[in-house]
Amino acid sequence: MPSLKSFRVRIASVKSTRKITKALNLVAASKLRRAQEAAVNARPFAERMERVLANLGASMVGNPGAPKLLSGTGREDTHLVIVATSDRGLAGGFNSNIAKLARQHIAKLLAAGKQVKILAIGRKGRDALRRDYSRNIIDTIELGGVKAVGFATAHGIATRVLDMYEAGEFDIATIFYSRFQSVISQVPTMQRLIPAEVSQAPGAAASADLNGAIYTYEPDEEEILADLLPRNVAVQIFRAMLENAASFFGAQMTAMDNATRNAGDVIDKLTIQYNRTRQAMITKELIEIISGAEAL
Repeated sequence: MPSLKSFRVRIASVKSTRKITKALNLVAASKLRRAQEAAVNARPFAERMERVLANLGASMVGNPGAPKLLSGTGREDTHLVIVATSDRGLAGGFNSNIAKLARQHIAKLLAAGKQVKILAIGRKGRDALRRDYSRNIIDTIELGGVKAVGFATAHGIATRVLDMYEAGEFDIATIFYSRFQSVISQVPTMQRLIPAEVSQAPGAAASADLNGAIYTYEPDEEEILADLLPRNVAVQIFRAMLENAASFFGAQMTAMDNATRNAGDVIDKLTIQYNRTRQAMITKELIEIISGAEAL
């Protein structure tokens, strides 16, 4: 039978853990509102950018003079997989769900004989994929020192990706992140960045030819796309990072709330066991005293 001291030590340990989980829950709740607003406010801009590119790129698809970011390299041999997670854990299945979706995609590409390069944004994505695909990870961009996600950070990542594309280091780039829906729901998402999927933008077909209207662009489509396509890569990466930030705090808030509740249940069970053990020891001592007195 465990001693009373061991029960007291365990109860004190669980109470300390509950204080930590409760504090993390409150911190995540305080940061969630601002992160959620930033993610929601970024969606219309990113979606409008996709529609503008769809309108401009509709007439350029298949054109020999189309920008390389729109038409592609003509090959699909090398894929760059950008896995955006967080640098921290204690967020339930947030990081593992993104890594799981990326792992499935990578496995399909390798099975098809493609070459895969992995760029991890966040340490948790790298750690989750390192066991199976350590040779494919080319670098990790850690965001531990970034207090708030800004466009400058996303622009720096986009610049590096674009430089790799211009150098011919990959043919297709895909980013994996978690789209925020609610505090209890975050959806792992895959989105192709390069070449741009302009034909699949929401409302592209309707916007490209509205009531038979014909648009004339000044300057021409090639010059506009040459400026918008690189900017779109940065915008989509920025959007993914904002969605990730909101999803992380939502997942952490839910996970820490569940952990706090579970710690309370454990404390209640340990307290009952402590009281029962204490009562049994007292009863045993009384029996020994009475038995000794009767023997005298």
